Amino acid sequence: PFADIPSDNKLTSKNIYLHLINDASKSITITAPYLVIDNEIATALKLAAMSGVDVKIIVPNIPDKKLVYIVSEAYIEELVSYGVKIYKYMPGFIHSKMIICDSEVAMIGTSNLDFRSLYMHLENNLWLNDKNAINDMNTYIENTLQKCRLIRLNDLKKKNIFYKILQAVLKGFAPLL
Repeated sequence: PFADIPSDNKLTSKNIYLHLINDASKSITITAPYLVIDNEIATALKLAAMSGVDVKIIVPNIPDKKLVYIVSEAYIEELVSYGVKIYKYMPGFIHSKMIICDSEVAMIGTSNLDFRSLYMHLENNLWLNDKNAINDMNTYIENTLQKCRLIRLNDLKKKNIFYKILQAVLKGFAPLL
């Protein structure tokens, strides 16, 4: 277990996310209710996918915060164009926050993949390498994926120009969302 405290400037959760992503050689699976990532995490995910790692991210189909969702869709389009597989959880909102890499190591806890969680909030997480716990997490992911729809790049390009402009403007305010 570990806590992330913004006053210490160590960015523990963010650094563990980066460490797990960069060390993965076969697979990365993430569940995230909010996907408002910074450049370092976006680059790490894109590089992993381009190097042959099977990167899957599960996000909600129905948001609890519409503006955050609009910004998340901008990041989703960028990631999908690099080969990251993004799935929408069709029953609605998914609130789990976890990352599993190569079915060997994982992190689960309160940290969202957004600026506020990784830079500003008090967060609590577990770093795991226990096979039984990770097997349980993989079972949860398999069951969840059965209720998801893969997002295709063509689906995202259908957005009208006004929506794209709104995304670009909101992306500038992402740290505040």
